[in-house]
Amino acid sequence: MIGDRGSPAGRTVRGLLAGLAALVVAIAVLLPARSRLDHTTDALVLLIPGVLAALVGGRRAAVTVSVASALAFNVAFLRPYGTLKVDIADDVVDLIAFAGVGLGAATLVGQEADRRREAERAAEEIRVLDRENESIRRKQEQLTLEARALELADAHRSALLRSVSHDLRTPLATIRAVASDLRDTESYDRATRNELLDLLADEAERLDRLVANLLSMSRIEAGVLTPERQAIALSELFQETVRRHRRLVRDKKVAFDVPLTLPLVDADWTLVEQVVTNLLDNAVRHAPAGSRIDLAARRDGDRWVRVTVADQGPGIPEREREAVFTPFRTGAGSASSGIGLAIAKAVVEAHGGAISVATTSTAGNGSARADGHGTTMAFTLPVHDA
Repeated sequence: MIGDRGSPAGRTVRGLLAGLAALVVAIAVLLPARSRLDHTTDALVLLIPGVLAALVGGRRAAVTVSVASALAFNVAFLRPYGTLKVDIADDVVDLIAFAGVGLGAATLVGQEADRRREAERAAEEIRVLDRENESIRRKQEQLTLEARALELADAHRSALLRSVSHDLRTPLATIRAVASDLRDTESYDRATRNELLDLLADEAERLDRLVANLLSMSRIEAGVLTPERQAIALSELFQETVRRHRRLVRDKKVAFDVPLTLPLVDADWTLVEQVVTNLLDNAVRHAPAGSRIDLAARRDGDRWVRVTVADQGPGIPEREREAVFTPFRTGAGSASSGIGLAIAKAVVEAHGGAISVATTSTAGNGSARADGHGTTMAFTLPVHDA
């Protein structure tokens, strides 16, 4: 193969071949009738190969084919036939005119074809540059997103370390102090010792809840939180959760409101229990001692069950309600890690449900306070398809 198909040399070769082939065809068509046609007709037909060569191969191919066409015109169509001699002055003029017109037309067409190809090549180079620029821009955007993700991860990591540092030290310090007192002092009466032991148990349970939340948060951030669904009776889950965490709610009155006709839900027992525990923990921390916490469930349409945990605390301002589900965010005066409600939201959404917060007096759960305060956390779970 002579020259690359897309290279200038390759186009010149293709133009030469196309022009010469057209010249052969033109001669074959004109020769039988050359005695009946005048020189103008022959010349016009023989201009076509040069123009074709210009369009296909550019100026150099056009000039070469035009010279070949002029020679063919002289040899085949000007007397004496078969030689380069020209006997009549008119034929000389015709030959010169043909050569000049042929070369000029072929050159102009070839130059225009070359400019067109240059323009197409420049346009293609521009398109290539545009694609490269677009690719570079996308890579820059991807790098920017990755940098922001890393910054967010660093921020979360720092917040997690601060949270763990604070939340772990507090109960550990209490456990250490109480254990030290119990070991070094034997003069405590029975009631005092029982009180200290209760404090140890409370702090141990607090540590257990914190560790469970941290493990769940790590699963959420790793994207591996997948519920292991089963048919669950919420009345049984509520009672078991409160029984396990009876120390957490011992100074509150927990009221259950679950209809006997409530359908089973399709959910992960452990994860839903953690949601209820976190919501109870949130209610206990913000509600006054001796107040009531209402734990209720109602059917919500054909496909969902709505669970509510309502307290009689100070409530959450409306402007802060969406932010309470943000990880590591704590409200004013709160001593929590700021991840309990975030985990609850992630677990509920992993089940396909939704979670929200409202004022107890407007939540429609029948546990409104006279002063209109209190917080109601509500979330939905899918009904189990028996």
